[in-house]
Amino acid sequence: MAKYNDDAFRRSDDVTIKQAVDKLLEVYRLRRKFDETSIVTAWPELIGPAIANRTQQIYIRDKKLFVRVESAVIKNELAMMRRQIIGRVNEYVGKVVIEEFVIL
Repeated sequence: MAKYNDDAFRRSDDVTIKQAVDKLLEVYRLRRKFDETSIVTAWPELIGPAIANRTQQIYIRDKKLFVRVESAVIKNELAMMRRQIIGRVNEYVGKVVIEEFVIL
């Protein structure tokens, strides 16, 4: 069975699906909202399951990440890790999306 090289079948004006989706997000100015939604979805992966299970609400508005937590212990833990959390979130997206972290 012969192996096929993807580049042999690709024309010069062809783009990958990733490139097409990136272009679509940029043209329709959906990149920021897409990044914010991916952060909310990836919250358990970014912060860990123990804290994520105790998080009641998470949303982003005006480059601020809002997290509602009922446990005082978890609030204190998140407050101490504020800079690390902002760094992890922005690293996950690959650019600065979050500038502040607010614990409710």
